[in-house]
Amino acid sequence: MTETAQKDDHGAVLDTSPASRVLIVEDDPNVGDVVSRYLEREGYRVEVVADGAVGLQRALAEPPDLVVLDVMLPSMDGLEVCRRLRQVHQVPVILLTARGGENDRVAGLELGADDYVAKPFSPRELTARVKAVLRRSAPGSAGSASGPPVDVLSAGDLEVNVRTHEVRRGGELVAVTAKEFELLAHLMAHPRTAFRRQQLLEDVWGFTYGDTSTVTVHVRRLREKIETDPSAPRHVCTVWGVGYRFEP
Repeated sequence: MTETAQKDDHGAVLDTSPASRVLIVEDDPNVGDVVSRYLEREGYRVEVVADGAVGLQRALAEPPDLVVLDVMLPSMDGLEVCRRLRQVHQVPVILLTARGGENDRVAGLELGADDYVAKPFSPRELTARVKAVLRRSAPGSAGSASGPPVDVLSAGDLEVNVRTHEVRRGGELVAVTAKEFELLAHLMAHPRTAFRRQQLLEDVWGFTYGDTSTVTVHVRRLREKIETDPSAPRHVCTVWGVGYRFEP
């Protein structure tokens, strides 16, 4: 059966694609309520749960498009939820951390979180982060890479398919998070270009300011996944005093 596009009263084609679903795992009812209202106002479908173990169960039973995950939760903390979720799914995760909780932020990034927002935060800021992560993790998104669209980026036995959002090494699929994928695609799209960490933070995360350890952690995780010897990387190389560059 041929699907017929739906149109409004003026004949314009309506967007009937399903809205992205966001799971919020937050035990503070005020925070959960405010965040959910802001996201729903932007057209997202939102589910809020207040318990870590329940949040993990919901995410595994019906994987959402993105999880907003508080670190401090009853029954199971957010870092453990993130760790267990990452063993099964690569759904994007934004952590909510206490301001000054650098250890939690770094631990979350090492576990595969795509982004973090420190409390107290602006609901508008969080909504913007949700939009950015969903946009950059969408299949076929080339992230921030400039130039003509390229479906496949390759270097040696490493292959990045921008259209399918897949990374393969020696033909084998490599499990990467949305932010790891975007960082790798950006570096590969600009071979032998030295990027400062702050520049990568702006290009890949969209932050004009922020903690550059975010970049350092993601580079370390990428090396563990794509390099034969992460301690002596062949592709994602350190440029001392500057940052990183990709060697084909």
